[in-house]
Amino acid sequence: MTRPIYAIGDIHGQTAQLNRALELIAMDGGVDAEVVFVGDYVDRGPDSRGVIDQLMEGQAAGRNWTCLKGNHDRMFSWFLEEFPREDPHLPVELYYLQERIGGAATLASYGVSCQPRDRTSLVHEKARAAVPSTHLEWLDQLPLCHQTEELFFVHAGIRPGVSLSEQVEQDMLWIRQGFLEHAAAHPRLIVHGHTAEERPVHYGNRIDIDCGAGYGRTLVPVVFEGREAWCLTEEGRQPLRPAA
Repeated sequence: MTRPIYAIGDIHGQTAQLNRALELIAMDGGVDAEVVFVGDYVDRGPDSRGVIDQLMEGQAAGRNWTCLKGNHDRMFSWFLEEFPREDPHLPVELYYLQERIGGAATLASYGVSCQPRDRTSLVHEKARAAVPSTHLEWLDQLPLCHQTEELFFVHAGIRPGVSLSEQVEQDMLWIRQGFLEHAAAHPRLIVHGHTAEERPVHYGNRIDIDCGAGYGRTLVPVVFEGREAWCLTEEGRQPLRPAA
């Protein structure tokens, strides 16, 4: 029998949703279940600090949790560098503190009050004093992917036609164009977040597990046995299959 592996999509500071997802996993697979989180722990939601604390504490306690890096996690850590930098992938009209990105909500969870139009230099100094260095060190060392014989977990996706071992960080954190519309098989079934859906969706060659928790929607964990997948609900497992 294949050992189940569980996956949780983009959390975005929603601790209540995270706790609900972990409870569903514990009910299905026990407290020692293997769980892969596909990144975006911060921004938009009210408790980014609490999410990071909980994931760090779980790993420190020996939980079988793999936490991957998301593009929002990198934006947060880049903003907190000695000289803050914005992600070059962002459109020119967007920046980390803007409401659409949600950086101000993340800083608020650390006790730093700011408005999206505040000068970065003033906010940056307060933020560096408030955010624990252990949080930034944890974010910086997060892996970009995790794979089994049949599954490849990543935040945003992969560049089709490029071997899994040669994927680059920018694509794994940000890609949409060229990946989402690609219908041919990949070397493994790709399990990703980054592109918000109403619920997990199976596209045949990939499964998108970003359920839009950053926009207030319900976080739905997914369990895999080989390539077979199910959504976890209060009523139990619900099959997750490609659309006919």
